[in-house]
Amino acid sequence: MELSIVIGDPKTGKSYHIKKDLKPFIGMKIADKVRGELLDLTGYEFEITGGSDYAGFPMRKGIESQRKRILISGKTVGFKRKLHKGERKRITVAGQMVHDKTAQINLKIIKYGEKPLDELLGKEENKKENAKTQ
Repeated sequence: MELSIVIGDPKTGKSYHIKKDLKPFIGMKIADKVRGELLDLTGYEFEITGGSDYAGFPMRKGIESQRKRILISGKTVGFKRKLHKGERKRITVAGQMVHDKTAQINLKIIKYGEKPLDELLGKEENKKENAKTQ
């Protein structure tokens, strides 16, 4: 099964989207470290910051089951609306562990490699091609 991976670069504010096999990530949790070799990005190190399952429910740290309905009171993962004072809302969230029904995970770069990600992922070529066609 294929997994969408979104890599966020805190230095530049850019994000990169790649697709990889899900199997090496099964069992990892939010805040776990991921070696760049799993993504063919030697020298890099990443941290899992979140994700979502096949139905679009966001992963939430602290939830051990695959999916759960939780009671919240304010802005939080999976709910951005403002609630009135004292109002609470029950929402559905996915658990913190990557499993076979996870569709996407978000990674943050914590250790940079020698080459920039633009070069490793082939994004530089796309920019040049787009510039030529316009």
